[in-house]
Amino acid sequence: MKNPKDDEIRQVVRKTYGDIAKAGSTGCGCAPSSCCGTGANLTSEDIATGLGYSSDDMAAIPEGANMGLGCGNPQAIASLQLGETVLDLGSGGGFDCFLAAKAVGESGRVIGIDMTPEMVSKGRANAAKAEPGNVEFRLGEIENLPVADNEVDIIISNCVINLSPDKAKVYNEAFRVLKPGGRLAIFDIVATAELPAEMKEDLALLTGCVAGAAQVQEVESMLAEAGFTDIRISPKEDSAELIRKWAPGRGIENYIASASIEAIKPLDSGG
Repeated sequence: MKNPKDDEIRQVVRKTYGDIAKAGSTGCGCAPSSCCGTGANLTSEDIATGLGYSSDDMAAIPEGANMGLGCGNPQAIASLQLGETVLDLGSGGGFDCFLAAKAVGESGRVIGIDMTPEMVSKGRANAAKAEPGNVEFRLGEIENLPVADNEVDIIISNCVINLSPDKAKVYNEAFRVLKPGGRLAIFDIVATAELPAEMKEDLALLTGCVAGAAQVQEVESMLAEAGFTDIRISPKEDSAELIRKWAPGRGIENYIASASIEAIKPLDSGG
């Protein structure tokens, strides 16, 4: 399918991740193997360990929250503080939300946003098991966040924004909901070289966190145009081995990489 429209892309992504939530499987569902962190013989624990999560992290979350959907560990760059309000874009089963809730404590709060009803239900079910008290899950698109202006201290996300057909709007929305001085601390897939046309048009690779990746310079430009400063994008050279497993034999590791993306909303931005 060539040049699918934005709504068509969202519907495909929504269905793919809804199916993953219902099946209780891991990864992004990219045929013939899964993507966003998993291969045919890897468990969700293997995936999380490979992304930099510790055994203590995995022990601290409810069963079923770790779904192997990620390309990094945003907790490692977020520097979360007690009392902060955290927003997780594309929260899935709630893995990063529950870790963030522990970091910000009872005086803080965590909001998870996901556009897939099945994922929101899964997150809420996991929250009921964990009873953290400071985590909530909301249904919504990351291009149109159901969050008030200047409401959150920090935004985290893990391998999600590449799935959006309107990334500039995602970053504009992120800027809107952050408090002045708030920060962005995410991991996502970025393009390190121009993707071949056949990869860009492959919907399986799109839902697998590959075909929708933007170039580093494009991400920098979108963040700056949204109003962010102190922009730091750091592709991880050691992510090639992980990415190679997402679609064996396709050579996708030659075109994309996992990257940490950090930025600040200036204190003088109003609010």
